Amino acid sequence: MNDNQVVLGIDIGTTAVKVAAFALDGRARAVHSVAYPITRPRPGWAEQDPEDWWRATGTAISAVLAELPDVVISSAGIVSQVNTHLLTKEDLTPLTPAVIWQDQRCADVARELDARFTPEDKVRIWGGPVALDASFVGARAAWFAEHEPDKWARARWILSPKDFIGARLTGRVATDKLSGVRIAGAQGYLPEAVALVDGLGERLPELLEPETPLGPSKELNGAPVVVGTMDAFGAVFGTRTTELGRGMVSCGTSLVVAGASRHRGTRQGVVTFPPRGDLYVHAGPTQAAGEAVRWWAQASGQTVPEVFETAADGAAGIVFTPYLQGERAPLWDADVRGSFLGLTSSATRADLSRAVLTGVAFSARHVLEQVEQACSFQLPSLTFSGGGARSDLWTQLHADVLGRPVERLRVHDSAALGAALLGAVGVGLQPDVETAAAETVAVERVFEPQTDLTRLYEAYRASYEGLAKVHELLK
Repeated sequence: MNDNQVVLGIDIGTTAVKVAAFALDGRARAVHSVAYPITRPRPGWAEQDPEDWWRATGTAISAVLAELPDVVISSAGIVSQVNTHLLTKEDLTPLTPAVIWQDQRCADVARELDARFTPEDKVRIWGGPVALDASFVGARAAWFAEHEPDKWARARWILSPKDFIGARLTGRVATDKLSGVRIAGAQGYLPEAVALVDGLGERLPELLEPETPLGPSKELNGAPVVVGTMDAFGAVFGTRTTELGRGMVSCGTSLVVAGASRHRGTRQGVVTFPPRGDLYVHAGPTQAAGEAVRWWAQASGQTVPEVFETAADGAAGIVFTPYLQGERAPLWDADVRGSFLGLTSSATRADLSRAVLTGVAFSARHVLEQVEQACSFQLPSLTFSGGGARSDLWTQLHADVLGRPVERLRVHDSAALGAALLGAVGVGLQPDVETAAAETVAVERVFEPQTDLTRLYEAYRASYEGLAKVHELLK
């Protein structure tokens, strides 16, 4: 193996760009992250400046190259937050801020679009009982067309973050089917979904496989960049959830639970991706994981590290529901709100900190139940990665809540590793991403369940229906 040869993974996340250089055996050689803000100009809105992504990407690439001055970059792959959209001109000049996946401004538009389809229509078009939610690209396009008609008329592209950055790096505009949530399927764009908004189809980029090279990048000393995919599926590759019976929890700003099966069956509330060979990945993203911790840190006057420190001394017994901006999988409810349940006069800040971490793990179990229904079997264990994997306590809480072993991986930045593996396949260093994952993904430590939290989880589940009237009154 050539120690001077590396593959880069670029992850355009919700809070930061991360660039990681990996040796061909999957060991991280250098990682650099550059943060940027989210602006919230109105209640329910969440935006980012696409130029922040571009500046952060350049800074992070430069930092990694400076740390590894003698390496040869063989390739790069890109993943990013998905269901984040911006309009650009032909020359990739942004016309709008990026409306990120957390944004709920299009909830009413999405409900109207969703109501156009019968359950039978949904099975025929999407393969199952999907929900067109506020982050659906069609809802975003309809909103732009109504509220920003001049910008919509001038727009050449409607792009996700990775496709914007990939085009800036190489000059070629393209995306992949996996990132085209609800708008693309196994055979390409879905005509009935595209037809929901006049002019949407002509603004969508061409569809290519994630491993397809876009072209060389001068920012990477001429190394080729591949199309890449959404961060969640990057994590699927970077956790080896590319094999029958494998499952993962990727815990970052939001949380994604996924399982791999040969069963095509769909389930309300989770996504079944277009198959790779004969394998289907069923997955669901929540709305707030690390975002819930960030909120609680700010609300309680702590830093994020202090939340984890205090949580270690907290007692179980309080239920937190992390529905701070509605919830995605498996509820897909933009109106539900977060809560603390079971408070007493003896409750401490440490107890509430622990409840926040446990509540996020409860949301993982809620999604997992639907993922396993879609898989048609119970996953024997799950890998755990993302920023949340840096905490022993949070990893253990997930093992306790999920009631099975949780394998924390050697590379926590699984989405970035998945991006890098796609790049390796694109230039022929690996035959396919499944082989690449099998050869590079390694377990650091296994956490076994220690505490049964089933009763608290049942209270968490019961709270959604029990507080339905409250949530309606708070709209």
